[in-house]
Amino acid sequence: MTGQHNSDVNILPSGDSKIKITKSSLYRGWYPVISSLWCSNFVYFYTFNGLKVALGDVMKSKKAVRDLLIGIAAGVVNVLITTPMWVVNTRLKMQGVHFKTKHYAESKHPKYSGIIDAFEKIIKQEGIEALWSGTISSLMLVINPAIHFAAYEALKRYHSRLFDRKQPSALQFFLIGAFAKTMATLCTYPLQVVQSKLRYGKEKETHKGNMIRNIVAVLQHVIETQGKWGLYKGLEAKLLQTVLTAALMFLCYEKISRFIFFILRANGIKR
Repeated sequence: MTGQHNSDVNILPSGDSKIKITKSSLYRGWYPVISSLWCSNFVYFYTFNGLKVALGDVMKSKKAVRDLLIGIAAGVVNVLITTPMWVVNTRLKMQGVHFKTKHYAESKHPKYSGIIDAFEKIIKQEGIEALWSGTISSLMLVINPAIHFAAYEALKRYHSRLFDRKQPSALQFFLIGAFAKTMATLCTYPLQVVQSKLRYGKEKETHKGNMIRNIVAVLQHVIETQGKWGLYKGLEAKLLQTVLTAALMFLCYEKISRFIFFILRANGIKR
């Protein structure tokens, strides 16, 4: 997915937290998740492609670098616009979960009946700025979709040169999207682990107001207690989840965009 919000990291706390899980809880918050994903992907794809068109031939000789920078810019726009949706999504998804630890019992939020109700209660009770909580940690991870999109575009260009400008098949689009997401996840997974621990784990912020020091402190703690491979704990499950999702997303994106551009050309509108 894009934007690196809550659905892209493990939001369940580690350690001594105990959670009561029922069959219905496995699908808790599915509607706000779908709504957030739709909104986030639309903003990211629209911004990314809009910037590519706007820049035209700028940095034509360094397309990979250009795509990376465009991806970062699109990620920042996406985070700033869609963070409120992900805050509400997290609140709705986690309500009804019974935490046994004192920390989570004290941070319990009111009951929300839906997306609109959650927006209204958060703004009324906590202030509008609460809708952008976690923005800094999300901005940390805009590098993930940036690498993803840059790698995807680079692999498409390589395929075009290798097969004499022949369009990739559906399977090839799927594999290109999967490989690009794998690269992005491998590069940024330690940051996702740190973000997860800072936002939902039991690690306390030892340097209030200094995000960089908090990140370094958590990195050091994980390495000291779990070794360097602790930064990649749970990577297999993450790859299975995100790579498959991203591969299917790009396959659908390419097929839908081709169909739309075919319709536009049929009506005499240039791409």
